[in-house]
Amino acid sequence: MNILVGVSGGVDSACVLNILKSQGHSVIGAMMKIYDGEIKTIANSCYGTNKKKEIEDAIAVCKAADVPFHLIDLSGEFNEIVFSKFKELYLNGLTPNPCVMCNKFIKFGLFPKTAKNIGLEFDKFATGHYARNEFSEKTGRHELKKGVNPKKDQTYFLYKLSQDELKNILFPLGAMQKEDVRKYAFENNIPVAQKIDSQDFYKGDYSDLFDCDDIKGNITDRKGNILGHHNGIWNYTIGQRKGLKIAYSEPLYVLEIDKTTNTVIVGVKNETYNKYLIANDLNWVALDNPTKPFEATAKIRSASNPVDVVVYPFEDKIKVEFKNEISSIAPAQAVVLYQDDVVLGGGTIIGAK
Repeated sequence: MNILVGVSGGVDSACVLNILKSQGHSVIGAMMKIYDGEIKTIANSCYGTNKKKEIEDAIAVCKAADVPFHLIDLSGEFNEIVFSKFKELYLNGLTPNPCVMCNKFIKFGLFPKTAKNIGLEFDKFATGHYARNEFSEKTGRHELKKGVNPKKDQTYFLYKLSQDELKNILFPLGAMQKEDVRKYAFENNIPVAQKIDSQDFYKGDYSDLFDCDDIKGNITDRKGNILGHHNGIWNYTIGQRKGLKIAYSEPLYVLEIDKTTNTVIVGVKNETYNKYLIANDLNWVALDNPTKPFEATAKIRSASNPVDVVVYPFEDKIKVEFKNEISSIAPAQAVVLYQDDVVLGGGTIIGAK
């Protein structure tokens, strides 16, 4: 089989490349360039801090495995499709997840499509994500399943993948533990075996990232009492506790962000809890557009544990009701629904009560 492997210069994708070649497949390595070296975006942190070094590492991995390497420039598309939307939402007091957007539109969308357009021939596209993609004879659908290592599972970021995309995707690391991947890299003398894992999110100051001036506003409680001041609502997210710089009898948390009045609203812990959320922009993976209520588990953040819920579909939205109240639901984040280890689908949070 001819397989295109998305390489990043990291150990996970390097192991995927070597595993697939050892299985007798014809492998091509390709790296997507999503930064342009000048414009600062969240892409600046997706492949570590030294972009030239990341490309050099990816080339070295492919050379050591004796497979061809291609660098595909998608920096313009990333800035237009992912970063511009991320910036727009964040400046409006929302908390989008750029990794979800990037996976859907760039990494599993334009990246393999562009590879084919420049003449690369392949049957499947493989990445180093910790997830599983299995076809169910019972349902006739491809099922996106959690990776066997719950701490490394990345299905939260992949819930927007369609059936047409899943039928052409391989996740060779989904059934492996991270320590086994690292061991494989050392045992097979992969050049990046000792390289630390990169982070996928921007760690700098958002004012610097967005290239915007401070816009001062008030920090208030829900009654409108002014408790402090801020320099820009984009520096805050729902549930945030640190960095408020307010002296109070109890720890304070961000409850709401009001773009219209440029206000950050805070409260104590028991004010952060919600009974349900509403989500739209739905994508169903293991289900076919459900119309009746059903039970599931749900994650509202990538690092959160799944919790028991009842899902009520209506119109083009869902109401996700929690069996136990949950804290700090952030609009524009994703809610992803599971049944055991199978991703049922998910959507974008637009509100919570």
